[in-house]
Amino acid sequence: MKEIIRLCFVLTIIAAVSAGVLAFVNEKTAEPIAKALLEEKMSAVRSVLPPYDNEPDKDMITVGLAEGDSLEVYRGRKDGAVTGAAFAITSPDGYSGDIEFMIGVDGEGVMQGLMVLNHLETPGLGAKIETEDFRGQYRGKSLENPELWEVTKDGGTFIPITGATISSRAITRAAALGLNLFQEHKEEIFGGAADTGSTEAEMDSATVEEDDVEEEVRK
Repeated sequence: MKEIIRLCFVLTIIAAVSAGVLAFVNEKTAEPIAKALLEEKMSAVRSVLPPYDNEPDKDMITVGLAEGDSLEVYRGRKDGAVTGAAFAITSPDGYSGDIEFMIGVDGEGVMQGLMVLNHLETPGLGAKIETEDFRGQYRGKSLENPELWEVTKDGGTFIPITGATISSRAITRAAALGLNLFQEHKEEIFGGAADTGSTEAEMDSATVEEDDVEEEVRK
């Protein structure tokens, strides 16, 4: 009996120490991991946007979707005017699970680039969705060109990866859905007061000027 109690005590100590170590490691690594993931996302945003001179990570809006979902949209600007948008799309139809990727679209609804963020596709096969040879064929395409967003095996024009048609089909169809989302929310992304191109400093300056005018009127 005493031996069992002793073993239980030892196991409790080991478990407590292990939990403490794991908590310490998690606390120390959580922030660096979060920063690395954010930088990976922003790198993808920068690579798929049309030419811009602003900081897209500071020009993000949240677009409301159906069923309470939302979409983070990063906007690129040139001389204050919005030139394009980048946002992440997730396809649940990959061969081994979800495929998350970033697409960039210009004001005409033409795709400027596609970057894969996360996937579990088979190395050497489906994982080739990350290659430029595959991703590059979506650049310059829109909902009107081509009219049918399918891989060649389904009557479309997009060439699937050999031995990974499911992965290729998942990307193609989800990319088309992404372009549709862009068209549905284009006015919200490009229009409105947020798109006037005014910086915070300019807005603050305008507010000060209005206050000065009101003060003069009161005098």
